[in-house]
Amino acid sequence: MGKADALRADDGRIYARAKATSQRAVLTGAARSLAHPAYQRLLAAEPILRRSIPTLIIVFLIVVAAARTLSLMNAQDEVERGAKTILALAAADIIQSYDGSALPEGERQQNADTTLNYARSLGALNMRHVLAVTDASFNVIAASPEQSGLVGRSLEQVIVGGQPLFLFGERAGVLPVTVRGARWYAAVSLMPDRSAAAVAMVSEDAVFAEWRKSVSLNVTLYVLTAGVMIIILYAYFGQASRARVADRIYLEAHQRIDLALVRGRCGLWDWDLHRGRMYWSRSMYDMLGYEAFDTMLSFGEVAQIIHPDDGDLFEMANRIVSKQTDQIDHIFRMRHADGQWVWMRARATVVDPNAEEIHLIGIAVDVTEQRTLAQRSEAADQRLRTAIESISESFVLWDAKGRLVMWNSKFAQDTGLNMQDLAEGMERRAVEERMTKFVSERRLANPNGPHGAATYERQVADGRWLQVNELKTRDGGTVSVGSDITQLKQHQERLTESERRQMATIHDLSLARRAEEERVVELADLNRKYMRETERAEAANRAKSEFLANMSHELRTPLNAIIGFSELMANGFFGPLGSERYVEYARDINSSGSYLLGVINDILDMSKIEAGHFTVDREEIDLGPLITEAVRVVALQAQQKSITVETKISDSISLHADKRAVKQIALNLLSNAIKFTGQGGRISVRARNVAGAMMLTIEDNGCGIPRDALKKLGRPFEQVQNQLSKNHTGSGLGLAISRSLAELHGGTLKIRSVEGSGTVVSVRIPAQRQPLMRAA
Repeated sequence: MGKADALRADDGRIYARAKATSQRAVLTGAARSLAHPAYQRLLAAEPILRRSIPTLIIVFLIVVAAARTLSLMNAQDEVERGAKTILALAAADIIQSYDGSALPEGERQQNADTTLNYARSLGALNMRHVLAVTDASFNVIAASPEQSGLVGRSLEQVIVGGQPLFLFGERAGVLPVTVRGARWYAAVSLMPDRSAAAVAMVSEDAVFAEWRKSVSLNVTLYVLTAGVMIIILYAYFGQASRARVADRIYLEAHQRIDLALVRGRCGLWDWDLHRGRMYWSRSMYDMLGYEAFDTMLSFGEVAQIIHPDDGDLFEMANRIVSKQTDQIDHIFRMRHADGQWVWMRARATVVDPNAEEIHLIGIAVDVTEQRTLAQRSEAADQRLRTAIESISESFVLWDAKGRLVMWNSKFAQDTGLNMQDLAEGMERRAVEERMTKFVSERRLANPNGPHGAATYERQVADGRWLQVNELKTRDGGTVSVGSDITQLKQHQERLTESERRQMATIHDLSLARRAEEERVVELADLNRKYMRETERAEAANRAKSEFLANMSHELRTPLNAIIGFSELMANGFFGPLGSERYVEYARDINSSGSYLLGVINDILDMSKIEAGHFTVDREEIDLGPLITEAVRVVALQAQQKSITVETKISDSISLHADKRAVKQIALNLLSNAIKFTGQGGRISVRARNVAGAMMLTIEDNGCGIPRDALKKLGRPFEQVQNQLSKNHTGSGLGLAISRSLAELHGGTLKIRSVEGSGTVVSVRIPAQRQPLMRAA
């Protein structure tokens, strides 16, 4: 069905409803003609009724007061009877349940306590009731927990005026007594043989507490009712004068509302769906530039000036009529009198959803300026995001609640995140949990910065340094800007080291100056001693150098000949030696010479390291093949002792170091592990990257090292001799050389061992390029 057909159908419905309305108007007029004489008589009697209103109100208040007084007196009697009934029943129930009069004293008190707890659990009693069990002399043997002080006392001393109760028991009924100067109600029930008695008491204040509250409430309500009636009376007499004032205020308020609507660029509209008509306030016409008139607008007239792409009045009307919704909140464009489109936001609600005639009342606000500002804000936001993405620093913005607002790809790169992992509105805690952990982080002091500002220095996983500045925004949010300060940090470290050396030099100079001033008299003597010691040290150094040179030449040359000729003799290259024992001797000579050559080489290497003549030639090396080669070198030694060597090396692990030195470290540690591991043992070799460094770990299950010997291991010529290792040969230089080579690379060597369980040796060497070091 088209819009024209819908309009015709709507006009038909409006005509039918208008006819029905005219018929109801005729009936209403007939009823009014019949009621008019009665209405006139009511108007004539109005002055008499108005003067009699105060008398009627006073009579009404007196009647109400008398009725409530009688009701409260009856309620008091009922409360008193109910309290007495409960006390009598409680005392009788306790004495019927109690069967401990013939028991010993301890069991009798326990039985009495059990009986009282059972009586209290029945629900009719509360914490204000006092229950007790006495013996034949009315001495209390058990009482409720709130009155435990009564146990052991005579009930005749506690209760004043209760002699009839002690003589006749339940036949005396419930009597008012005096307890500690206060009025109480008490009931006593006796055993048939008068060997025990049960007492139930409650104070008069506790009995009538609720009744007094009711009295207070009734008095309060009566006073309030009287006050309200007096106020109503005063309001009645002042109504006439206030009505005139209200009419004047209404006219003024109406004028103010019209002025406010015009100034606020909004208007009122009243949509009568039953008749298909709409009323506009004058401000609506002013916003759209049309001439205002008092007649109602038709459905089609309003629909014609609404932009077809923004809304359909027919659809809105159908949804409201079909009860799908009872309100409207819609933004659309309406044509201005000069032909322009004006953005309007209309909000309305159905006055009475259950009424037969559907009626909507609402307002319409000109939001053209807001829409324009929103579009400009969106364009500015896009330009801001483009600018933030183009800067070289990382940028992130959090709102006052710690939710993600804006960021750039540099922030994701520095934190190890993907742009797909970030979304607007994410909690800061959730984002930080996904970030790659920083190698180090330090907060810098910034006393001159703005309030709430913070500066951090962070080292990311790839070795770069970032300086992150966090500032608070006016709305309570946080903006963070991170700059790459790697070069600055390196320069700062060099300056710090230079400053440290300079300060050390200055300190040494100061000490030297003070020493010179204090010992100026001894300068000549000290100079002679110094020259003498210097000559001795130079002579010792020359002797050591000559000794090492002679050792290198004098020992290596014959050792090479001994090793070579003994190997020829053992292998029989020039014929058999004539006896197998000679072959065994030749092999012993060869092995001893090789061992001695190794010791000499270790001593020379250790001497070079201690003298500072050992240089480290760094290069980029792949650790996997190097470790594999070292394992292959010692494989024969391990095979002879049936030792299993397991390797676990991470893929693509590399470091910048001296290849020969790293291989020597691995060979020394593997040789030691095989040497001190028993037959059929196991050795595990692991290498991995940990916090920017290579960690090489060699673990064995050999004889282990005593705890008191761990401290001296790693020193030259230091060995551990115990019952498990005393038969192993060695110079004690392997660990010392390995430790020194690791330290030359800026690393460390650590040993953990348990005697009898095995040893773990860990070598840590930085993977990145480090300043070259020389042995001191």
